[in-house]
Amino acid sequence: MMGRWRQPEPRAAEAPPGTCLFAVGDIHGRIDLLQTLERRIVDEALRRQAPRNVVIYLGDYVDRGRHSRAVIEHLLSQPPPGFESVHLKGNHEDFMLRFLDDVALGPNWLTYGGMETLASYGVEPPYPHADLADLERARRALGAALPPTHRAFLDGLRLSHQEGGYVFVHAGLKPGVALAEQRAEDMLWIRESFLNSTADFGAVVVHGHTIVPEPTVRPNRIGIDTGAFVSGRLTCLVVQGGARDFLHT
Repeated sequence: MMGRWRQPEPRAAEAPPGTCLFAVGDIHGRIDLLQTLERRIVDEALRRQAPRNVVIYLGDYVDRGRHSRAVIEHLLSQPPPGFESVHLKGNHEDFMLRFLDDVALGPNWLTYGGMETLASYGVEPPYPHADLADLERARRALGAALPPTHRAFLDGLRLSHQEGGYVFVHAGLKPGVALAEQRAEDMLWIRESFLNSTADFGAVVVHGHTIVPEPTVRPNRIGIDTGAFVSGRLTCLVVQGGARDFLHT
C-alpha cells in the first residue's frame, strides 16, 4: 500500500533556500519499488514547486533483492528534468567492489546478499561453502559481465553529501570526529556507537543501513532504511525549509 504521512518535529535544521531535498533509503535490488517511489517524488516536486530539487540516494543499491543490475542501470540514467541527483556509497557496494579485487571476501559477500547480485548479472552463483576455484570463477565472471559504466558508477560513489543543515551518509558518523576527518569504514558500516549517540554532529545526519519499521527521527539524526527488500516499503525523506515529510511505497 502506498501512502504519505507527516511526522511533526522541531526545526532542528533547514534545507537551503529554494531547495527541496529528497533522500531515498536502501534499495537492495528492488527496481520496482524504486521506480514507484521516484514517480511519487516527481509528483511531490510538482506539488511543491521548489526552484531546485535534489534526490540523494543513500547507497545499498545492490544485494539481497533480485535486480541489482537493473537498479544501477536505472540510476545511471538522467534524472527527471529539473532534478539533480547525488549517489552515495553503501557498505554493500563497498563489499561488491572489494570482492572484485579479493576473492577471499567471497564467502562473506555471498551470504550477505552477493548471490542475488551475481545472478542479476547473469553469473551463476557458487554453491554454499564453495572452494576457492569456484569463487574465483564467479569473481572473474562478474568482472567480465559488469559493464564499464557500472564499474565507473560504483567507483565514483560519494561517501557523504551536505545540504543546508543536513548531512547525508549511508551508515552514520563517529561521534566526536569532524566530518572532514571521518573514516570511510565508519560512514559505511557504523551502528551502535552512532545510533546510541546524542552528540551534535554539526548537522542532522540522514542515514540508512540500519533497518527500522518506521523512519527514526532523533534530534541529531534521521534513519530511513525501512527494509525495502523484505518489507516492500522504500522510504524517502522530504525536506523543504524547516519542514520534514516522508514518502513511501
